[in-house]
Amino acid sequence: MTVALSPTPVLETERLVLRAPKAADWAAWRDFYMSERSHWFRPVKEPTPEAAWRSFAAITGHWVLRGWGMFVMTERGSDQGFGALGPWMPESWPEAEIAWSVWSQDAEGKGYVAEAARAVIAHAFRDLKWSTAVSYIDPNNTRSTALAERLGARPDPQAAYPGEPPIVVWRHPAPKEAAA
Repeated sequence: MTVALSPTPVLETERLVLRAPKAADWAAWRDFYMSERSHWFRPVKEPTPEAAWRSFAAITGHWVLRGWGMFVMTERGSDQGFGALGPWMPESWPEAEIAWSVWSQDAEGKGYVAEAARAVIAHAFRDLKWSTAVSYIDPNNTRSTALAERLGARPDPQAAYPGEPPIVVWRHPAPKEAAA
């Protein structure tokens, strides 16, 4: 049996192409998931390839279950995925999230995630008709906190969050508000 999916959107920025995950992204995701770099969101302290597979399957399956999901970041002219970000809302999440991860340390510090996040936030508000968006961030994750601030998000101490503390809920402004 083959399940036919409607085409997923592709978002483009000045330097990036954001597309749905595919099988060729598995090795890069697995290596990231197995590394200490993924500890901010990984639900297990000792990662296994099996847990990495289930996590990658969740990212991929989210598109089927919700009709939208996280995009894989690639540089223009390359189809090599180096991170994922975008709309995310597992069953237990109290609100829709803009989530991100950079799989390759070589891709950090270049502004890729901020560039991509602006595109996916605009997509979520414009195309998915979201009225609000949050990012759930561990307060010790200084890079993600700095990115949320750069994107114009502000802590929302009244907002519910998934899981156990510590979590800071960062509320993103609508693109129109961010431009003002």
